[in-house]
Amino acid sequence: MKKIIISKLFLYRYRFVIGYAILGLAFAILLITLPGFAQNGLSEAEINSATNSYYLGKNGILNGDLVDLPYRLLQKVSIMMFGLTPYAIKLPSVVIGLLLGFLLILLLNRWFKSNVSLLASCLMVLSTPFLYLAGSGTPLIMLVFWPTLLLWLGSKIQGEKRPRPAYCFLFAIAMLLSIFTPYMIYFAVFCVIFVLVQPHLRFVVKGLPKLPLSIVGIIVLAGFVVLGISIFHHPETIMELLFTKDFHMGEFFGNIAAGLAPMFSWHHSLESVFLAPLISLPIFALALIGLFSTTKGFFASRNSIASILIVFCLIITGFNPEAIVFFILPFSILVAHGLKYLLEKWYGLFPANPYARISALLPLTILFGFMILPGLLQYIYGYRYNPNVADEFSDTLEVIRKNLTDEHLLATKDYDFYKILEASTDIRVIDKIEETEKLAVLGKLEDKPEQYTLSQIITSPMRDNSDIIYLYTYTEKVEGE
Repeated sequence: MKKIIISKLFLYRYRFVIGYAILGLAFAILLITLPGFAQNGLSEAEINSATNSYYLGKNGILNGDLVDLPYRLLQKVSIMMFGLTPYAIKLPSVVIGLLLGFLLILLLNRWFKSNVSLLASCLMVLSTPFLYLAGSGTPLIMLVFWPTLLLWLGSKIQGEKRPRPAYCFLFAIAMLLSIFTPYMIYFAVFCVIFVLVQPHLRFVVKGLPKLPLSIVGIIVLAGFVVLGISIFHHPETIMELLFTKDFHMGEFFGNIAAGLAPMFSWHHSLESVFLAPLISLPIFALALIGLFSTTKGFFASRNSIASILIVFCLIITGFNPEAIVFFILPFSILVAHGLKYLLEKWYGLFPANPYARISALLPLTILFGFMILPGLLQYIYGYRYNPNVADEFSDTLEVIRKNLTDEHLLATKDYDFYKILEASTDIRVIDKIEETEKLAVLGKLEDKPEQYTLSQIITSPMRDNSDIIYLYTYTEKVEGE
């Protein structure tokens, strides 16, 4: 009987390729279907983002309306193509979420072995905060996307003896586009300081071809010059890029506390769209193990960068509590470090015993099942049925699209947002009562004109105060009545 050599089996030889393919397919299907079964409606931030994106014009860009420009352009195109629907509003985040997920996988695969990067990727791209970012129609996801892209491009430049000039150019373009996202100017400065302080990276930069390096510097400098000119003519832009609107330094530590609250609490934080806890206890413990395991070789670039990114995350959280989602990036690196440490310790106990390695598969599978499945279920059911979080989202747009056809819609709140409906439907949106046969009102009319009769109340099945739209019919008043 022929002896079976495990290393020559197809499934063994291509186990990581198959694993990444399954993860990528599951992740893509999950994200594409995400807006249909997660958050029930739109948050106030999504409504504001869609409104700002749709009305973005050439004059606005020339007049200094540059904050979150790349994302807003994508969202504007999406709404113009598919109309004002929840999916069209969220679609840019879904697409960027797919890219971000694959970038995280590529980044971890550059720094760790395939088994470690595959497991760490599964844990992070299927976690609740990551899925929330990818399913939320706001530019918040760009806060994680740009640093991840820059780190991956930087690893491609650093990890090669003769880096391709194309990666240098892509790094420069990504750096240029990233500065239009709030707080990314800090990250650009952080990258420069980190390269100057880190000995290995300083040596790598000195060895880069001079011509590509010079062109990269010119591209980045040109971007900052354009941004500087815009800020000179519109000083309010710098406040949005460096801080937030109406930010005061006295709020800094309060914002950090508010941002960290969903991280360490099992209860929902008031006025927050984040489910608590943001990250599960097993993943947090794994990240702590990874943090302690990096102390030995802290000054290696990939070891120190995670710790420094955590400090960077706390700083920008002081400006905006929602910026706490940036922790996804350093936590991904720390989780990979933790997995690497645990696997090395386990295999170190039985260096020449294949049965011990195989016996670890079952407990590992159970462990990762308990880490991934609760996070998925928390995301799917938490945002839909947790009353504290669900109240942060409104399904009014979906109710309008399902029940109205050619009515006049009276919208005194978020008028500019609902006005976008006119581009893809026969609904006419008004902000004051006009004489019309069918009048739909978002909310009940307090002072109803005598010629209008209430004909129907349209409700939502997902809200406590479920009366969303009041339909009125116009009836002429007969003389003598």
